Amino acid sequence: MRYLGLDLGTRTLGVSVSDLTRTIASAITTIRFEEGNYLSLIEPLKQLVAEYGIGKIVLGLPKNMNNSIGDRAQTTLEFKELVENHLGIEVVMQDERLSTVEATNYLLEADMSRKKRKKKVDALAANIILQAYLDKEREEINHGRKDDI
Repeated sequence: MRYLGLDLGTRTLGVSVSDLTRTIASAITTIRFEEGNYLSLIEPLKQLVAEYGIGKIVLGLPKNMNNSIGDRAQTTLEFKELVENHLGIEVVMQDERLSTVEATNYLLEADMSRKKRKKKVDALAANIILQAYLDKEREEINHGRKDDI
């Protein structure tokens, strides 16, 4: 079973997928949609879930820097419910603060042009979100094993 990572923007949805061992995340695509039309994302997500054998979705939660929930985070929580209701798959939230900044910095370090960065940044942000979740999950599993010894 793989996990799908999502970074929801106002007009784009960055998408990443884990490997089968849920160790490594890989950016796969950015889905563009009309602003506010989140329902239009359900069909492409259904296709990705079927294609990759997805068992869980990790959605980035854009909290404010003071840890509060703003308008974007509220919209993201509503999107979470929409996805769960239509796909019947668990959607977990992962703090995504600064993931887009981090993704942009990676692409700048790679000396990527502004035009290419714009196409890649959302999928890379989704990748960062999913990788953070995978790392956290693995750490929890490893920590639990240490306690059992």
